[in-house]
Amino acid sequence: GSRGARPETGSQVAAPVSRPSPVVGAPKVAVLSTGMAERLAEQKSMRRHRLVRKVAAWTVGVALLLGGSWVLFASSLFAFDPDHLVVEGSGTTVDMAAVVAVVAQHEGTSLALLSTSDVHDEVMGVQNIRDVSVVRQWPSGLSVRVVAREPVASVPVEGGFALLDRDAVTVSTVPEAPAELPVITIPLTGDDTRTLDAALAVLESLPPELSAEVGSIAAQTQDAVTLTLRSGVVVEWGASSDSALKVQVLATLRGNEVSAGSQVFDVSAPTFPITR
Repeated sequence: GSRGARPETGSQVAAPVSRPSPVVGAPKVAVLSTGMAERLAEQKSMRRHRLVRKVAAWTVGVALLLGGSWVLFASSLFAFDPDHLVVEGSGTTVDMAAVVAVVAQHEGTSLALLSTSDVHDEVMGVQNIRDVSVVRQWPSGLSVRVVAREPVASVPVEGGFALLDRDAVTVSTVPEAPAELPVITIPLTGDDTRTLDAALAVLESLPPELSAEVGSIAAQTQDAVTLTLRSGVVVEWGASSDSALKVQVLATLRGNEVSAGSQVFDVSAPTFPITR
């Protein structure tokens, strides 16, 4: 216990324990389980399979698109065949053979490429056609329906009479006025066609039985249209407005015992008609 005392004889002193130094720079070895490797390989295989399927699907799609386009646009399967052309229409003023000839020029053109608006415009160039509709009839036909311009009145012109349709378009010119058409004594000269248009509008508004009685139509202005029936009776119609009411008033006056024998019926103001 005193300072400087020596250890007892026979006692052992423990030597320091040396520890191994860590090895610097030694590589680490990754350990991967067999199950994980199999799953990664399976996912890679599935990705390849999906890619192959996409490529195959795109290839088939492009092939079908190209094949379908060829069949639709280039093959004879959908090419227009004039033997499958149907032309319909009423009236006697249109040369249907001319219509067929115009449409037949498109023989061999695919219906998918054929412009029905172009065919419409070409057919409208045929004389006396007022309107036309063109419809595709798959796989290789067309249906063309024609509305002809039909004369409704005649107008005196130099050398004869011009036959006019409801739009004041000249259908033809003949040396004598047809007995079944009323004569409109309004000159065709000048740019102002309002008076002629008013007379035609009045004529169009008449029921068939009354229209058949009209022998002539005169008008000084668009508001002063006068009808002369084949019997000699004069109907002062006035403007083309209120025509439906004027037709009813005129029928009532002509059916009334008191006014039936009148030679003049003024229905220009239909709520205040006058007979004389």
